Amino acid sequence: MKLPIVAYGDPVLRKVCQNIDENYPDLTKLISNMFDTMYAAYGVGLAAPQIGLPIRLFIVDTGADEDGNPGFKRVFINAVILEESGEPWAFTEGCLSIPEIREDVMRKPNVLVQYYDENWVMHEEALSAMPARVVQHEYDHIEGKLFTDTLSLLRKRMLKSKLDSISRGDVRADYKMKFPQQRNKKR
Repeated sequence: MKLPIVAYGDPVLRKVCQNIDENYPDLTKLISNMFDTMYAAYGVGLAAPQIGLPIRLFIVDTGADEDGNPGFKRVFINAVILEESGEPWAFTEGCLSIPEIREDVMRKPNVLVQYYDENWVMHEEALSAMPARVVQHEYDHIEGKLFTDTLSLLRKRMLKSKLDSISRGDVRADYKMKFPQQRNKKR
């Protein structure tokens, strides 16, 4: 089932998320719905806060590469980045919660991450290049951070009106979104 993606401006995107355990209700269904949602929005990662849940869960699927090799696909539960290393490199990032805005973001090329998978098996995995970048982006979400937080003060000022428009719902996306005003109207 495709879920609405929470838009920029919603407070859930700024919360440091809570760990969960294997008894979290309907976790398997939630993970499946998150993959459905991410694929429908043509994303490569999706974090639980982006669907309104302040829990430490995110998914990644980078898809097959240009040579047809399988991509990097994982479920990350209660993830902790233990180490980031290497010379930072710029890459243009976007975010399903911030449609129509893409910016160069500097990130280190290597990470060591510890997490549980969907079967509650603990992993400690070294990642590099694109998988590392996507994991860092999604990890930021469960830490209450957005890729726009990494931008210079000048660039943030230049994007302010666009970001305000997104939080008001004045944006078009090819997927279902939930805007902060919609959430407040329901209360």
